[in-house]
Amino acid sequence: MRLDATAANTQVRELSEALAAATEQMAHLEQENRLLRQKIDLMIKKFFGGQKSEAIDPKQLEMLLAGREAKAAPAQASAALTVPAPPSGARRKAVRQPLPDHLPEERVLLIPEEVQAHPEQWKEIGQEITEELDWKPAEFFKRLYIRPKYVKARPSAASSASALVEEALAAVYGEEASPVRIAPLPSRLIEKGFPGAGLLAQVVISKYEDHLPLYRQEKIYRERYGVKISRQSLAEWVEQTALWLQPIYEAMRQSLLGGSYLQVDETPIRYLDPDLPGKSQWGYLWTYSRPRGEVIFDWQTDRGRDGPQRMLKEYQGLLQTDGYVVYESLAEERADWVMLGCMAHARRYFHEALKEDARAAWCVRQIGHLYVLEQQLRTQRAGPALRAVERSVQARPILIRLETMLRKWQAKVLPKSLFGIAINYALERWVQLCRYVEHGRAEIDNNLVENAIRPTAVGKKNFLFIGHPQAGWRSAVIYSVIGSCRRLGLDPHAYLQDVLRRLPSMKHREIEQITPAAWAKARKSAAAINRDR
Repeated sequence: MRLDATAANTQVRELSEALAAATEQMAHLEQENRLLRQKIDLMIKKFFGGQKSEAIDPKQLEMLLAGREAKAAPAQASAALTVPAPPSGARRKAVRQPLPDHLPEERVLLIPEEVQAHPEQWKEIGQEITEELDWKPAEFFKRLYIRPKYVKARPSAASSASALVEEALAAVYGEEASPVRIAPLPSRLIEKGFPGAGLLAQVVISKYEDHLPLYRQEKIYRERYGVKISRQSLAEWVEQTALWLQPIYEAMRQSLLGGSYLQVDETPIRYLDPDLPGKSQWGYLWTYSRPRGEVIFDWQTDRGRDGPQRMLKEYQGLLQTDGYVVYESLAEERADWVMLGCMAHARRYFHEALKEDARAAWCVRQIGHLYVLEQQLRTQRAGPALRAVERSVQARPILIRLETMLRKWQAKVLPKSLFGIAINYALERWVQLCRYVEHGRAEIDNNLVENAIRPTAVGKKNFLFIGHPQAGWRSAVIYSVIGSCRRLGLDPHAYLQDVLRRLPSMKHREIEQITPAAWAKARKSAAAINRDR
């Protein structure tokens, strides 16, 4: 009996241990499954739709802070078959904006039929004017350079002597003197080609600003305007335009890297490698900009450190990035760099963790206080000195409070959970994230350079990839010029049309006068002079 009891106890103990191990493993698997589901939901939201904005309803934030979850309204089974009802609240009415004064006017006089039949019986006592905004498509036109040819009718004695001298010089240099005189053609962008500056500007703007691939432009020109231009010709024009703009790009690059504050980011874009037919590769457009200044793109076929290392070889000053390891590794070798972090990236991780942990809502709220201060400073148009003082007084206590709680929670949160990832990302870069407080001219985040990248994302969705790795530099040059025009509030078509018309006759030392920043400054000065008159 004693042996049977001992065996039974041993068996019970083994079963209990097995049950405890199974329970622990089940809990671990449930936790892992929950984390994987959250990551999958996040990826689906990012790549297949869902709410794109990170903005949070204040009421929803209050509910998260209180530990409650917002309940979604149950979906109706017939929702896909019915027209959704209008919102119960009052719909916001559209406000009609006045039409701009600079638009050309087309006047249409409408006279009643009775007045037209007997005008002598009617007297005009006033008129009503109704405005209508309309549009007509752009037009192709031919520009004809007419160059009359001239010969001298009756050479005088003096002109005969000069003609003899010309003939003698021509004989010495092996040239044949011609009595015919004709004016030279103006310098042209494409030798023996027919596109003018306006057409080249249109093709480039359509591709890189309006995101129309060349094959669509070819179709539009043929079907709507009756002008046949092959896609190969359009591609050659884009390349020639990029070659003409390259000196401007280089002047912008030197000016940008000659400063002491730089924001950097990168974005992927596919390209086709002829050595690997049937398969596209990932290339990258590295973006460098200064807030409220010009922006340049640099094409690289990889995301390694060689590209930014060459670009930033001679740069010294503040460098603001998103914490990508390449920048951090380069910074370890550069004592003349002061690294700044991006608070928007840190906030993004906490935003993604909102559904997992209510404490993430508290973190989002604290970071929101920092952005409220930045908005106030922008509204006041505060300079660097005032921004540094206000940040030290108001932002620093918030950052200290946030860091204290993050370090307290770090040991209690699973590192691979969304909230744990957010905490680790922020604390690993905490010094860089807080450094903007010390530098009044620095921004709190890298959003300005991300905004400069955004148009390229729309473009690559339309034309899918760059046709050849050696063609990436063309996109970098043109995106840089157009992106700088957009940043400075310039009409890129007006800028390109003017600059492309002037470039063939300009000297290299004059290029600095036609960068987007210099062009904008010149136009502003001209406008001020006209106002004074």
